[in-house]
Amino acid sequence: MAEDKTTDKDAKNADAPPPETRRLIHNPVYPTLMLGLFALAAAASLGYGNKATEGPIAERHAEDLRASLSQVIPDSRHDNDPSADTLRIGDHTVYRATRGGRVTGVAFETVGYGYGGAIVVLLGVDADGAILGARVLKHAETPGLGDKIEASRDDWILGFDGLSLDGTPSKDWAVKKDGGRFDQFSGATITPRAVVKAIKQGLEFFATHKGRLLAAAQTEAGT
Repeated sequence: MAEDKTTDKDAKNADAPPPETRRLIHNPVYPTLMLGLFALAAAASLGYGNKATEGPIAERHAEDLRASLSQVIPDSRHDNDPSADTLRIGDHTVYRATRGGRVTGVAFETVGYGYGGAIVVLLGVDADGAILGARVLKHAETPGLGDKIEASRDDWILGFDGLSLDGTPSKDWAVKKDGGRFDQFSGATITPRAVVKAIKQGLEFFATHKGRLLAAAQTEAGT
């Protein structure tokens, strides 16, 4: 039997990459190239994942918006989808409720600034300028104190229903501590004060643009 004279050196040489590959690996550009390829692969994977979830996220957002709008504009007031019937005025996106082509109410966000920063309120207003409903969408107020502005934690926010600028004296648009009609919270006066101010500003926005808001459905339908 012939003797196998393969040495360890021969075995290592057999397993070694070809010279072209060795030159590439030892090239100073090689690490940068590999890093770029890994980054490209990661970006492609992330892009694919974002694309796959884009639809469900958008649908969830639309569902949340419709749910919020239904709390500030009763379903009985419209035969359209207010979330799909919008008008842009300045920084405000206005959602319009219509029945038979006539605007019966609108909703839009108005912002106040409390102890924890911005408080975003969704305000629903009927064609006469009276509040249909108000709901806090976003805030960072102190749990157990300022979060009473949420309808799920306290009925304080419901006290605005039916109020209007015409039917409520200007001095009443404040918390009781400031001489107004609205209760403040124990240890959290800044929060309700900010919401009262935001809602009053929302009504002032409606009053300023009332003509355009109520005529918008007919105007856009004819264009």
